[in-house]
Amino acid sequence: MNELDLHYPPDACPFCNIASAYPSSSISSRLWTPASVSLESCIPNDDEAHHEKTTPSSFVVLASRDVVAFLDILPMTGGHLLVATRGHRVKVADMEEGEGREIGFWLPVLARVVAKVTGVTDYNIVQNNGARAAQVVPHVHFHIIPRPETMPQIQNKSWTMFGRGQRDDLDDEDGARIAGEMRRVLRDEVERMKGATKL
Repeated sequence: MNELDLHYPPDACPFCNIASAYPSSSISSRLWTPASVSLESCIPNDDEAHHEKTTPSSFVVLASRDVVAFLDILPMTGGHLLVATRGHRVKVADMEEGEGREIGFWLPVLARVVAKVTGVTDYNIVQNNGARAAQVVPHVHFHIIPRPETMPQIQNKSWTMFGRGQRDDLDDEDGARIAGEMRRVLRDEVERMKGATKL
C-alpha cells in the first residue's frame, strides 16, 4: 500500500455503512452467477430502500450479495450512480474473484438503467485507485456519470473532475425520486434479461 492512500477501518467507511444498512436478501453462493441468485431479490423495494437508514442519507438502487449501487450524494450530473463492492476493498487489486464477476455483471445493466432514467445515452464509467488517482473514499467503487449535451461549467478541467471537483449536494427529495425510478427500471431490465436469456 502507498503512504498516500487513505485508510480507515470498515466501521468508519461510509460505503460499508451503506452496505450494512441495506443487506442482501440473495442466497450466498461461493461461485456467483446470475443463475445462482434471484436477481429480483437484489433490488430493494421502496420501504427497504428508505434513504434515512444512514447518515448522511443514501439512495440505494441495488443491494446484491457482493455489490451495492447508490446515488452519489455529491453528483457531477443528475443520475450519477456509484457501484461498490459490499466488502471493504480499497483497490480493484484487492477484490476477490466473485466480487469482480458480480460487478462485471451489474455494471452494464446499471449503465442501461442510468441511461433510461436520465435520458442521456453518453456516460463515463470511472474507477479510481489510490489518492493520486483521485480516489476520495478508499473503498472500491465505479462511477456511472451521465454526460448530457449541456454540462455544468467546470472551472478546472482536469482529472480532479473525477475526485471532488465542483459538485452540489444531492437533495433528499430528488435522490429518493431518482433512486425509486432507477429501481423500477432495474426491475424491468431484469425481467427483460430473464425473458431473453432464461436466467
